[in-house]
Amino acid sequence: MERGLYIAAAGMVAEMVRQDQISNDLANAATPGYKSDQAQQHSFKDMLLENTKTGEVVGTLGAGPLITKTVTDLTPEALKSTGEPLDLAIAGPGYFAVQTAQGVRYTRNGSFKAGADGTLTDQLGNKVLGTDRRPVQVKADGTVDTAKVGNFALTGVKKAGDSYFTGATAGAGKGEVQSGYLEGSGVDAGRTMVDMMASLRAYEAGQKAIQTIDSTLQLASGQVGNLPG
Repeated sequence: MERGLYIAAAGMVAEMVRQDQISNDLANAATPGYKSDQAQQHSFKDMLLENTKTGEVVGTLGAGPLITKTVTDLTPEALKSTGEPLDLAIAGPGYFAVQTAQGVRYTRNGSFKAGADGTLTDQLGNKVLGTDRRPVQVKADGTVDTAKVGNFALTGVKKAGDSYFTGATAGAGKGEVQSGYLEGSGVDAGRTMVDMMASLRAYEAGQKAIQTIDSTLQLASGQVGNLPG
């Protein structure tokens, strides 16, 4: 089989993964505390080409890229003032803890609200946990004591959705919980759009390569079929 087909197809698959990640980043460009992803690519092992008659080394041929892992940029972003007392942000390292149906999850998205039972919840209704691992109570004046809101340091942080993370707690986070602020999204919309266009061009280049190889193979097979005898 023509090696070029496999090489071009491998490149297209890698760019499809990148397109999915970039699209998800753009969809969360305004999500507080969102952390962007980046796919790391490596090439398959190069193939050594030799002359079939003489054995002389011709050179190497790349076998195309593959996605090895996805890395999340966990860098804290700048805080934006909202004036809403239940909007919380961590200035510096740390994560809020929320109790979900799947267990405790951690987040940098401090867009919270008061639940029907007077506890602090996220936008999905999951209870925000305090430093004592119990739900945080909202005061009668619609505020919370930021000193009682849990801020946890994590190790082995992994994404568990667009806003949630998992990991092992390692004491209190070093950041300061501030009321009336939200952390900005980790997505630079302009740069991400440029990345999307570059990825699309790379995908189209692989598609064009496959079409060219296919046309060449069709032409070759047609000529062989027309040979006399």
